[in-house]
Amino acid sequence: MNSQAIIWLTIAVYIAAMVAVAVISGRKVKNLADITVGGRSAGAWLSALSYGTAYFSAVMFVGYAGGTGLNYGLWGVLAGIGNAVFGSWLAWKVLARRTREVSARLNIKSMPQLFETRYFSKSMASFASVVIFIFLIPYSASVYKGLASVADVLLGIDEMICMVVIAAVSVLLLVFGGYLAQARADFVQGIIMMFGVALLIFFVIRCDTVNGVEGIMEYAKTAEGLPDLSGSAWLSLISTVLMTSFGTWGLPQMVQKYFGIKDDKQAKRGIIISTFFALLVAGGGYFIGSLCHMFFTAETMPAQDFIVPNMLKMAGLPTVLLGVVLVLLISASVSTLCSITLTASSTFSVDIVKKSIRPDMSEKKTTVLTKAACIFFVIMSFVVATTDTPILDMMSYSWGIISGSFLAPYVIALYWKKANKQGAWAGILGGFIIALVPAVCKLLESLVPIPAVKEIAAMGPAFACAAMIISIALVFGVSEVYNRVNAGAKKTESIAQADKFYTFTIKAK
Repeated sequence: MNSQAIIWLTIAVYIAAMVAVAVISGRKVKNLADITVGGRSAGAWLSALSYGTAYFSAVMFVGYAGGTGLNYGLWGVLAGIGNAVFGSWLAWKVLARRTREVSARLNIKSMPQLFETRYFSKSMASFASVVIFIFLIPYSASVYKGLASVADVLLGIDEMICMVVIAAVSVLLLVFGGYLAQARADFVQGIIMMFGVALLIFFVIRCDTVNGVEGIMEYAKTAEGLPDLSGSAWLSLISTVLMTSFGTWGLPQMVQKYFGIKDDKQAKRGIIISTFFALLVAGGGYFIGSLCHMFFTAETMPAQDFIVPNMLKMAGLPTVLLGVVLVLLISASVSTLCSITLTASSTFSVDIVKKSIRPDMSEKKTTVLTKAACIFFVIMSFVVATTDTPILDMMSYSWGIISGSFLAPYVIALYWKKANKQGAWAGILGGFIIALVPAVCKLLESLVPIPAVKEIAAMGPAFACAAMIISIALVFGVSEVYNRVNAGAKKTESIAQADKFYTFTIKAK
């Protein structure tokens, strides 16, 4: 059997396994809650691996790993460490248990519902729903492109065919089983990703180009291995670390993973599992990308999105491992795409259509609409992915706008009773406007050939970090000013609603 046949056979086994998961899980779907939050029955492993596989897709392995390696050498590994420490361990430590408890007690199924419940504002929920649905599309499109570039280099197949496969598997999992099928698929895919990355690190390190640990030690002594970064380069690297780590705190598809956790015990166990997964997968992915200067010179360096795929091709990996790598990246991409699609689609059907347009819609019709929205969202993402926009641009704009808008009002809502609707609106709009700037500049770049516009368009991570920081300041500042101005006012309905929100039943430990 030739190498191409072995690789395709490996992919076929993966697809067959996903079909089995979708069909088996689909039989257990009874209502809308089963589709959106899996009936809140997910254990620690299911929740943690579902979180991790939604976090890390081919965008990280291909786009970010190659980009950070190209610009920062071995310093790029800091991004993987940051993702594990801040994006997984600290995120679960701070957010998971409180979010799980309040969402279960108040029957909250989405981030817009959480805003409406905490801040007593239907308009805030509607605005959040529209922003989430629109700006998750470029993120999901970046997932398509990340995998397509790998398949193009390693298999020599047309990118369009690869994207069609991703779309088909994602629709199958979502339409048949929703959250439960996705979580179970993520468990299988998470195991594949952990073993795949471990094997990948092993074979890349021992290949002739790298020459083991000794070769890496020599590489670290060179200007390309550990470059002397300028102040602006450090700022860019730190922005990337912060955006890809703290940015997940405000992404609705990540927050929704906490909604489905079974109980507090499983939430605590998930902290350890998610951190280990992130350290291995993200740390390993960025580490591999950081070695790119050992494979290419400045003259032979491929385009950013093709650095890692060509590295894997040059490393002389065993044929079976190439198949595993492709399945690893397909798994990461499908799980991320499913999480994004399910979040956006349920937000559209429940928080936009049912609440604002058809409040009398039955649960059965809402379920059907959610599945139809999933198909529509996958198709729209596919269309955007066919445009000539770099992976990192699409992802940074999406993360920046959504997290810049929603991180502050969500996180602060879990801990600060004095946060109010006025402060939340200030944080949401302030973060949204700031994070939108580079995306607008990207659209204007072809129309307005001004160097400054192009430079701003490339500063997505920096603007995303600024949006998150300023949004936090606005929520605290405006809430405090409003509270002081209205210090003598009678207790309002929104404040009573906030008191209800904080009746936590979790233990302090």
